[in-house]
Amino acid sequence: MDSENQIKENKMGTMHLPSLLFSISIPIIISMLVQALYNIVDSIYVAQFNNIEGTGALTIAFPVQNLMIALAVGLAVGTNALLSRSLGQKNFDKANLIAGQGFFLNFCGYLVFLVLGVFATKAYVATQAGAEGLLFEYSVDYISIICICSVGVFIQVVCERLLQATGKSMLSMLVQGSGAIINIILDPIMIFGWLGCPQMGVAGAAIATVIGQCVAAAIGIFLNVKFNKDIRLRLKNFIPQKDVLIEMLAIGIPSVLMQAVGSIMTFCMNIILISFSNEALNVFGVYFKLQSFVFMPVFGLNNGIIPIISYNYGAGYKDRVRHTVRLGIITATSYMLFGLLVFQIFPEVLLGFFNASENMLKIGDVALRIISPSFLLAGVAVISSAVCQALGKSVYSLVVSVARQLVVLIPAAFLLSLAGNLTLVWLAFPIAELVSFVLSIFFLIRSIEKAFGKRHHHLPA
Repeated sequence: MDSENQIKENKMGTMHLPSLLFSISIPIIISMLVQALYNIVDSIYVAQFNNIEGTGALTIAFPVQNLMIALAVGLAVGTNALLSRSLGQKNFDKANLIAGQGFFLNFCGYLVFLVLGVFATKAYVATQAGAEGLLFEYSVDYISIICICSVGVFIQVVCERLLQATGKSMLSMLVQGSGAIINIILDPIMIFGWLGCPQMGVAGAAIATVIGQCVAAAIGIFLNVKFNKDIRLRLKNFIPQKDVLIEMLAIGIPSVLMQAVGSIMTFCMNIILISFSNEALNVFGVYFKLQSFVFMPVFGLNNGIIPIISYNYGAGYKDRVRHTVRLGIITATSYMLFGLLVFQIFPEVLLGFFNASENMLKIGDVALRIISPSFLLAGVAVISSAVCQALGKSVYSLVVSVARQLVVLIPAAFLLSLAGNLTLVWLAFPIAELVSFVLSIFFLIRSIEKAFGKRHHHLPA
């Protein structure tokens, strides 16, 4: 055990930083690209089944799915950061305890969505789609299934984070990729009724999703028990421990709230855009699917940065923390530039994948060209958020997220919508991202300064 942990220290504390970051992040990025791809494939198949109501149902479901992922990932952030820090401090008993508490927390998260799926789905859908019709029916079916059967995604996420925190990113990629691939295979079979399966339409897309998540969760548990020798999963560590849970939640809850504001934002935007037309609502939904394919790799980089910074912060390696920040910002900005170019040059091609009508193409072409320049600013904000979380300043990330999506974006979109011009509404996105960028830089510098002193706050050139 000692030799294994010495190897772990050598890797996280002494390995050449670009090689370390990319060895951890690239498998996560690949798996997240697959994750984004199967979400896109899900929407493409549903659009072929029923373009208007089907696509609209997935758009209405998006805030719920986003909230679910926010809770699962946010709770696991505390597990990830504290586990890496404990390993850096050679406190292996606490690392094992944190792993068990991570499973307990995420199972509690599942219970929340089980209750919401049973009792709150119809009321939620009625606020956006009315209380009857195909759009209402499809939305209720999809949301009920993904909530009631969400145990898979909660267990899957904590398994991934345990593997990532101990430097086993290839195994983490296997967990996430397996669920995505299963979903891609099952989607057309269940939606269209291929290979003798009954045609289930939008509900089939939801069933395919939860099956993929449950299989991934089972694989994640197996890989952690069999191959993750840095921690030991023992039943006694699953019993809730108040002090440890409070410490984990102090890091995780701001992350949950930071990501959850995205659900509130999309819910409000749905209401604003559906007042123009169903096509405007669907363009927004399609944009978020396409945008996820751009942002997921940066979030993968984010996930790679957190354990590196947490470990080196715990070990007292100041320069490695500072250099990791610089490397992350440069890499994220470069990738976002690529995404910007694709959105600017090929907007109609991207929208065409979703069986977009002529009116959707017209609306979407304008929307994608207006929103995509904000990608460059967003890349810096995502990496800054990771640094703040890893240094124990998650509340800074929460402030930035709330300011961008609720304080700026929604009021700006609403005020611009009063002019009756849909094009003006899309301008709210770059306006909000500019505010986020300024705040992110301020809090990034402040976090480094608080962690290591003023002479370390600057980013290396």
